[in-house]
Order: sequence, then C-alpha cells, then structure tokens
Amino acid sequence: MKYLVMVQGTQADYDAMRGKASEHSPAWGEQELQAMYAYMAAINDDLSESGELVDGQGLADPDRTRHVSLSADGKPVITDGPYGETKELLAGYWVLDCASLERVTAIAERVARCPQPAGAPEYPVVIRPIMDGAGDTC
Repeated sequence: MKYLVMVQGTQADYDAMRGKASEHSPAWGEQELQAMYAYMAAINDDLSESGELVDGQGLADPDRTRHVSLSADGKPVITDGPYGETKELLAGYWVLDCASLERVTAIAERVARCPQPAGAPEYPVVIRPIMDGAGDTC
C-alpha cells in the first residue's frame, strides 16, 4: 500500500532555519541544520535502498504559497502567503510503498526523531493512506 507521510511547519520555522529566532522557534545554527539534513538524507537513503521510497520532497517557504478558491459568485479568489490565520502547513512529504501500516508508522517515528534545536516546536508526522481508485478503503 502507498502512504503519504507529511511533516509540518510554519513560516517562523523556515525563518528560524535561516537564523532568525522568534517567540515560536529558536534560531538554528549551521551545525543544527547540517545535522537535520544528514538525518533526513539517511532516512531517504534507507528508504531508497529498501525500495519503499516512491518520492519525497521538502517544500518551499509558506510565504511562497498561493491559495486559490472561489467566491460566492464563482470568481477565483487568489491569496498569497503566509497566512496568519493558518497554523502549520505542509513542509515536506514522502510517498512510500510499505507492506503495512505498522511499517510506515515505524518510519514516521524515525522521522519524528529528527534533531532540532532545544525549544523548537514539535509537530506530529502525519500518515495518510493513498487510495488506488475511487471508493477504495484502507
């Protein structure tokens, strides 16, 4: 079964990784960034070697996001980010092909252990099964 494994973040988190602290997150140093990148690269390498990695990407800052919706009269409403009313947004993802929910949960637990500075916010790692067709059940 294929699963979407998602990590979340806010604009403040992206800013913190560039060295700008806020009340939301402490500034990251170069060593902390390199530790995070090495940790995630090791996960990606292991998933690639096991054949479970379909795709995985980090996403651009929330301030580069665009929301497109429709107004009551059906006209497009386009809003650029970041969004003060929105808490966390998708920061990165993996599409994994795993034998079981238990296996993908073990991978998500490993992702959740990614090193970060003390005091940085912690977000859950979200797992969603990917349906192969209309009406599939998990």
